[in-house]
Order: sequence, then C-alpha cells, then structure tokens
Amino acid sequence: MPKRISFRQGLSSILFWSIISAAFIGPGTVTIAARAGADFRLQLLWALVFSILATISLQEAAARITIASGKSLGEIIALQFSSRKGKGLRWFLFIAVAFGCAAYQAGNLLGALSGLRLVSTVSNGIGALVLGSICFGFLWMGNFRRIARLLGTVVALMGIVFITVGSQSEVSFTELFQGTFQPTLPLGSAIIIVGLIGTTIVPYNLFLASGISQGQDVREMRIGLVPAILIGGIISVAIMVVGATITGSFSFESLSQALEVKLGNLTGTFFGFGLFAAGLSSSITAPLAAAITGRSLLDGHRGFWEVNGRYYRLVWMGVLGIGLFFVIVDIQPIPAIILAQAINGLLLPIVAIFLFVAVNNKVLLGEYANGALANFFMLIIVVVTCFLGLNNIWKAVNRAMGWSMEQERYSLFIFAGISILIAITMVWRVLLNRR
Repeated sequence: MPKRISFRQGLSSILFWSIISAAFIGPGTVTIAARAGADFRLQLLWALVFSILATISLQEAAARITIASGKSLGEIIALQFSSRKGKGLRWFLFIAVAFGCAAYQAGNLLGALSGLRLVSTVSNGIGALVLGSICFGFLWMGNFRRIARLLGTVVALMGIVFITVGSQSEVSFTELFQGTFQPTLPLGSAIIIVGLIGTTIVPYNLFLASGISQGQDVREMRIGLVPAILIGGIISVAIMVVGATITGSFSFESLSQALEVKLGNLTGTFFGFGLFAAGLSSSITAPLAAAITGRSLLDGHRGFWEVNGRYYRLVWMGVLGIGLFFVIVDIQPIPAIILAQAINGLLLPIVAIFLFVAVNNKVLLGEYANGALANFFMLIIVVVTCFLGLNNIWKAVNRAMGWSMEQERYSLFIFAGISILIAITMVWRVLLNRR
C-alpha cells in the first residue's frame, strides 16, 4: 500500500518542483507568449497547451527513470555509452547544454533588467551586479530545497501578477475555449507556434528534473511535478492574455504602456515586476541546470562534481559570469544565441529519443516502464521535438548565412516527414527489444 502523503508534504513537493516552472518561464517565454497574444490574440493557445502537456510528460519520464533506477539521466546515458566514442557523446551533450545555458543567460539577465527599468531608472551595470550577487548567493548555497523554495515563491508572485493583470483584460471564456480546443494556423503564425513550443520544452530541464528527483518516490514526485508545471502553464496563458491587450509593434515598453492606459498605472508596474521575476528565476536555473548536467554526465565519483565540489561550482560560475559579461559591456550575444539555437535544435530530439527508448526498458524500470497510452503521447512529442530541432537548425543556418526564408513552407513539410520517419524507427526498435 503506497504511503499517504499529507497536504503539507504535497504543498512542499509542489514548491520544490516549481523550479521547473521557474526554468521555462523566462523572458523568452514572456516575450513569445505576449507576442502571440498581441499578433493573434488567443488563436494559438492550443500550441501553448500542447507544450505544457508535453513538458509534463517528458519531465515526469526523466524523473521517473531516476527514481526507479537510482541513476540520473546523465548516468544512464553514461552507462549506455561507456566506450571512448560514448565518452565523446557525453562531452558533446554537456558542452551543448552548458553553451546553450551560457548563451541564454544574458537574455535572462537582460529580461530581468528590462522589468526593473519599467519601474525604476537602474542602470545596466548596477542592475546586473545586483542580480548577479543574488544568483551567486543562492547557487553558492547549493541547497536544492532552499533554492526551490525561493523559486517557488518567485513563481507564485509572478503568477499572481500576470493572472491579476490578465483577469482584467477583455477576454471571454468562449475565446479561451476556442483557442484551446479549436487549433488554427493563421497566416504568419508558424514561427510563433514553433517559439511557443520551443521555449517551453527545453532539453536542459530534463537533466535538471532528473538531477533533483533523487530521494523522492514516484507518487510524491507526480503530486509535486504535475501541479507545478500546470501552474506554470496557467501563468503562460495569462501572459498571452496580457499580450492580447495591445495592438501594433510589440515591445515590453509598449505592452506596459498599453496596460497602464487600459487598466491603470498599477498594472504596468505589476507587469514590470512579473518580467523581473521571470528573468531572475531563469537566471538561477540556467547555471544550476548546466552544473547538474555536468555532474550527471561526467562525474568520475571523485567528489569534484558534488554540490560544493570544484567542477560543479566552476560550471555554474562560468555560465553566470558569461551572462554578466555580455550585460555589463552591453553586447548583444546574437552570434552565440544563433549557434545555441542550432545546438539546442540538435540536442532536443536526441534527448527526447533517448528518453523514449529508456522509459520502455523494462529491465531498467520494471513496473515503472511506459504503457501504450504514455507511449502514444510520447511519440507525438518525439515527432514534434524532431520537427522543432530540424526547424531551429535551419533557422539558425539561415540567420547566420543571411539566406532568404522564401522556401520555409517546403522545408517545414520535409522536416515533418523526416520527424515521422524517426518516430517510426523508434517504435520499431522498442518492439524489437520487447520480443
């Protein structure tokens, strides 16, 4: 008989797993969700809902593998690929995750500073040093529980802000229902749809979920993880609703001004705080995820990758330091972000495919292996992540080379076909392994 989990334990678990919501609700999510609302109102809400459900499925699978096997996702990859070539693959995965975290860290800090500037006149240099000090303090502390409680509180405050502002917008329940259950593809919406899904399903969050799940049981994990991500999803929906209040060209300033005109001066201040909270939370989770990924993929059991170990701290310090450097010298790291998009595009399907194969390994997971329904939904996610990965790589190449995007429609069909073939191959492999 499974042990009974009290209300207090359940609430504590939700706060703990809010670290995942804090990781994916960053300035990028605020930007793309608000932009989707500004350009298409709630017509693209279905894409956001899908991305939240997919995030729950993948994060739950990553945590379940760790709890059932006692090994993190990175350790399982290390066992599967223990040869010299396998070591190279593990280093590639780590460098890809760390590079992506470092490239996007500047965006996290700049987003937090944008929120501050909406409510104050703080300079980039001073604001960056304050934010960097806060992040450094909590990361140096190294206590997952305390960091999770902090981020859970930040997510709760951020949620109150965006939901309060969104609830005052002129959006009907009918529009919410239609946007959720009647998928549409308005002209020019493809890149926004890809963005909504891509900023929510983030590969390094899978290593983060796996790394922090040790010590829990599956039931406790699900009680905390599912509501925490759903709360994050509700916040993202509220951001899209807030974005639907403006017309014309989108910017944080125009959105804040529109809110103040329509709903009063206080809402603009609230939005600024919400944007600051989103940037701060992601500025903590990005370095943390890079360090946890390094520990799970490269740990040689020598103590250097412990929470207070030398390598672990060097990784998160490096990610935080690179982000602060770009902000203080006021350089937009566009080339690095383009390359990070390409690497992220390659990393996301690789991790999703490996995760699909791993959760069907009955030797590894026993009763916790995937069932037919879970596999069906996860296959859809694999197709989508493969499509997103190919599309992100193509966009990054186009931006880097300055090529025209006129053939985008044809490339999308090609990427969809390749993604479906990959999914069919994965099913075939799983069926062969089960014989």
